[in-house]
Order: sequence, then C-alpha cells, then structure tokens
Amino acid sequence: MDPLTITYIILAVALVLFFTEKIPGDLTALLTVVALALTGVLTPAEAFSGFSRSAVITILAIFIVAEALRRSGVSEQVGNILLKVGGKSEFRLVTTTMFAGAFLSLFMNNIAAAAVLLPAASGAAQKSRTPISKLLMPLAFGTTLGGMATLLTTANIILSSMLVENKIPGYGLLDFAPVGVPLTIIGIAYVSILGRRTLPGGSMLERTLAPHQDDLVETYHLDRKLFRARVPENSFLIGKTLSGCTLREDFNVSIVGIERKGKKLLTVSPDTEIDDRDVLILEGDEEDFRKRDVEPYMEFLPATEWHEEDLESGAAVVIEAIIAPRSRLIDQTLRTGHFREKYGMNVLAIWRADQEFFVGLSDIPLQFGDALLIQGPREKLSVIRDNQDLIVLVSAEDQEITVPGKGRAAILIVIATLAMAALYPHLTGPVMLAGAVAMMLVGIVTTEQAYGAVSWRSIILVAGLLPMATALTKTEAAGILATGIVATLGPYGHIALLAGIFSVTMFLVQAMNAAAVAAVVGPIAIQIATQVGIDPRALVMGVAFAASMSFITPLGHPVNIMVMSPGGYNFRDFMRVGLPLSIVLFIATMILLPIFWNF
Repeated sequence: MDPLTITYIILAVALVLFFTEKIPGDLTALLTVVALALTGVLTPAEAFSGFSRSAVITILAIFIVAEALRRSGVSEQVGNILLKVGGKSEFRLVTTTMFAGAFLSLFMNNIAAAAVLLPAASGAAQKSRTPISKLLMPLAFGTTLGGMATLLTTANIILSSMLVENKIPGYGLLDFAPVGVPLTIIGIAYVSILGRRTLPGGSMLERTLAPHQDDLVETYHLDRKLFRARVPENSFLIGKTLSGCTLREDFNVSIVGIERKGKKLLTVSPDTEIDDRDVLILEGDEEDFRKRDVEPYMEFLPATEWHEEDLESGAAVVIEAIIAPRSRLIDQTLRTGHFREKYGMNVLAIWRADQEFFVGLSDIPLQFGDALLIQGPREKLSVIRDNQDLIVLVSAEDQEITVPGKGRAAILIVIATLAMAALYPHLTGPVMLAGAVAMMLVGIVTTEQAYGAVSWRSIILVAGLLPMATALTKTEAAGILATGIVATLGPYGHIALLAGIFSVTMFLVQAMNAAAVAAVVGPIAIQIATQVGIDPRALVMGVAFAASMSFITPLGHPVNIMVMSPGGYNFRDFMRVGLPLSIVLFIATMILLPIFWNF
C-alpha cells in the first residue's frame, strides 16, 4: 500500500476517533504518531519531531505564565476591576465580562482566563441580582473571541508552525490583531446587544431576583432532601463513629450535622461519635429512610424550611465549586478520589448540566464542569481554593493571593515577555519559555507548581498532531485535497475559496478540538494558496479565525463545557446564541480579511 493511501486511512481513523471521543484526544494523537512511524510514512525523527517544535514550547510556557498571574493575584484583580465597571446594569455587566475574558485571553490560555474569571462573574451576578446565566456564556465566548486577536492561542501557534515548516514566514504576536480585534469587538457587541436576549433567564441553577437568590441550599433544591431525626435510646447508632455507623451504606442517607445539648455541630468528622438523644441533620430521601428504619425507631422531627445559613456557622461554611479542566478528580468518584480525606469537607449535591444528584454521591464518576455543593470547616476553605482540581465560585475580591507582593514582578515579566515576542517573532518559543522561567526564578511559582499548571494532555495532543501535518504535505495528500477544493470553488474567485475553507473549519471545530482541526486543515490551506497564487499566510489566517468559531455547541471548546453546569445551559442555548454569532463573524471576516491581507 502506498504512503498516500496509508496517510488517508490514518487521517480518517483519527478524525472518527476525535469526533466520537471513544478514546481521549491525546491518546488518539499518540496513536497517530505511532501509526505514521510504523507504516513508514514518516521517519522516526519526523514522527517525533512534534515534541521539539517551538509551538509546543510556547504552549507549555503559556500555562506556566498564566499560573503565575493567578497565584500573584494579577488575573483575579484585573477581572474584578473590570467587572466592577459593569455596575448593576445587565448590559454593562455582560459587556465588561466579555471584555475581561477577551483581555485576559490575549496573553493567557482561554481555559485559564475563564477559570480565573468564573468566581468574579459569579460574585458580580449575585451582588447585582443579574441571572448568572446571562454572564457565563458571554464569559466563555469573550475568552474565545479574545484569543482570535493574538498568536498565543493553540490553533494559531500550530498554524504558524506549519507555515515555518513549509519555509513560509510564521506569524508574529500582533499579526492577528488588525482583523482579530475588530472581530472581537463585533462579537462582544452582538452578544451584549442581541445575543444576551436569547440567553436563558430561568434555568434551574439560576440565582436571580427570587428570594433565595444567594441561597445555595435552595438553589440546589437541597432543602427537599434535608430532614431531622432524633437517635432513640438503645439505638445501634449510639457510640458509633460517623464512618462506622453505615447509615450511608444501609439507608442511603448522609449525616450533615448534629444537634447536641442545644448546640449545632456542623464540622463533624468521620471520627465524631453519635450520642444518645442526638438530633441528626440528615440528607437523603426521608420517606425511603422511614421504610428502612429498624427498631428502636428514629424519632422523625417535624419538617422545617432549610436555608444556607442553617448549614453554616462561625466554624462551618457552604460553598459551590466546579471541577476544573485538568482536575485529577475527573473520572474519579468522591470515594476513590478520597475527597473527604483530602479536603476535609463533604459534598452535599452534584449538579451536571440540567441534572442534580443528592444520593449515592460517593459512587458517581465526576466530570469536567460538574458543580459541587460543599460543606465543611471554614478553616479548610483555603485548601480547596489553592487546589487546581476545583474552581471555587466566590467573588475575586474574596480570593486569597497565594504569593502576596509578587503582583508587580509578574506584570513586569509579562510585559517584557510580550514585548520581546512582538519584536522578535521568530523567537516566540524561547522568549515565552524565558518568561516562564523568570516567574519561577523570582519565586512566583515553584517548579512543582509550574509542572502541575501545564496541561500535559494538551501538550501531547499538539505534539502528536503536528506530524500528521508533515505527513499530509510529504505524501502530497494535502495537495490532492486542495486540488479538489480549487476545482470546485476556484472558478468563483479567491473569496469563494476563503469562504469554503473557513466554513469547513468552522463546522469541524463544533465537535473537534481546534488544534486537531488546525493540524488537518492548515496544510490543505497552504496547498490551495500555492496553487492559485494567494499569499499562504492570508488563507491560513482565515483558517485560524475559523478555528476559534467554537460557539454553536458546548463541545466546541472546553470553556463552553466549563460554564454549562453553573450557568444551567443546554445544547439549544448554545445554538440560539452561537449560530447567529458565528454567521455575523463569518460575514465580518469575509469583509475584513481581504482588506488587511492580499487576496
């Protein structure tokens, strides 16, 4: 079998795996590298060359710089200041939220920018009594729009690397700005003026003008699952610790707190013993518990209204947190992830998209974007805040700065790094890595924290996909595909070719990782440009902008998934806002790109 046919087969299998997500994307990328090397399409050196590319080093450095900005408090404070400008007007809040996300994503990974702004947006929504669903999708879209205007986005870095590999000058830090900045402004204007009107305003997770707007217990409908029962004399529970009482295993209820001798104990631990006549605050199905109860029967107390304050005290707190993008808890259960032992707090409920879970929580595999209602000792809050597995939804002004006094140093390093990258675009990788190393040298992040901040799955994904681009060029597969596209659209002019390649890219990124799409479409765009005499940098620039148009489905970008649960969104919500936005940006790109680039 000839190398061209083998390349097509490997590409087809890889695309199917990326679309179906039968296996993780990074593993698909590694399988692609192995297949290209074992079949002889690429030499071993070519197959593994992705790991030494400047693009990979740049992406790695961005993760470390973003973590340094977070730990020094710079990113949180920037977001908080910008959101304060929004006041209590929904229009102003949506606009400033999007600008905040776009601004941070100019020099941070989009996911990192959204992660640091989620708490600020949540706090702003609560204080202004604006539905949180009106802010979180705009936040996600804002970070994606901002990424269009700079080189420091994964797909843009990959495409620039492909140009260099084909002996074409790559992009500089500011080459995307002439078109990217207007597109960002147009996108923000559309969502702020028109798009926000189609956002849901009464989702199940809404904290709106309702009386329980700030009450997490009522927001999660946990009040329906809380009840009180007194431990009778001679009960088998007396003297048992919470970990040894088997209430969860045998009766499917959890002990949230204990009322003992007129005092409420809300910071109970697994070693807390149950005493005679204790009143247990239980979470679960009361009717089911009554049916399962055994002699001497529990004394069930009259129903009462439950609020967040009932589960809080000077020593106990109730908070909401999101499973972070690179969390080690993903695919783990609370039991296998040792959540209680690790964080010293209890999970009372889990919210996933439009589903809520109250029972059997210990055995539910956690997913990226799950919202958790957590209760426990106030002193343990700092443990969760400083952990990369969870994003705590509290306002940015309440966030703890883990390395106080380093903010100015972090800002100076970022400014110097970006300035050098703009002046010497061919040295972007080394310059960005130098900035990351500087953050470690001045003590803003330790080497361990830097390694932990890097999304190694993203690094493997990018390094594994770049050789596919090499194979498409080496076997002339990209040239053959390009010839077919040129034959179909070429007679209608260069703008028709731009529109065609743009539409294909935009369609693919609704369900595939943008880096994977860039690795496949980029070489084809270069070949199309070469065949018809267009500046390859111009057509590839169109692919770069299209790769950022991940607005129509939540699958288009991890940031979309991140905001689904706290915003209470579903697929239809993204379609209602994202499809018109994509059409507007498509038209704007067709007008702007030929103005600034030679077509």
